[in-house]
Amino acid sequence: MSTTGIESWAVDLKDVGAIYPFQGAEGLFVIVGVVLWIGWHVLQMRAENKDYEDQIGKFGDEATIAEALDGD
Repeated sequence: MSTTGIESWAVDLKDVGAIYPFQGAEGLFVIVGVVLWIGWHVLQMRAENKDYEDQIGKFGDEATIAEALDGD
């Protein structure tokens, strides 16, 4: 079963043209990938900052935590 309309691969591929889907959309895919990558980092930073603020609220401020870690 052929989905490309090519009966035999024993031809010069430069005459066939593109042999993969979405030819010409590579630039769009790169842009979408970079936007998703940066968006993930922004969401991750927000989530980690929220967790950090929750821990500061639960265990005290930075000075209290520093004293607890430094004190003997």
